[in-house]
Amino acid sequence: MRHATTHDSTNPALARVGLKTAVLILEKWGAANEQGSAILGIDLDTYVRVAEQDVVGDICLEEEQLTRISMILNLHATLRVVFDNPHNCYGFMGMANHNGFFNGRSPLEVMAQGDFRSLDETYRRILAMPGSW
Repeated sequence: MRHATTHDSTNPALARVGLKTAVLILEKWGAANEQGSAILGIDLDTYVRVAEQDVVGDICLEEEQLTRISMILNLHATLRVVFDNPHNCYGFMGMANHNGFFNGRSPLEVMAQGDFRSLDETYRRILAMPGSW
């Protein structure tokens, strides 16, 4: 996993807020720290510090890490549109899915493989769900 790094085009305060929000969403989806770290493409120590609200100073992230955060925020927004109740909104990502792509795995399991393709394909399939937009 990559460490958070300095990137000139990234606003550190916005990166910190986005990362904290994505971590909170992943926790509500039931992601273990290791899964969340893999999904966001950040090292486990940073993920745990953010999860424990113990982040000191600014966090600057690489472009791919920012993209991953954006995808988590968009997935959360989509699930809130698709599902009326919080149980489904937050529980869906941890539920086994028998769609051909997921093949009995939960979306969370697929994304936690850590590669960008798994996150992107999960993202695309959830955004294409009936009623998503």
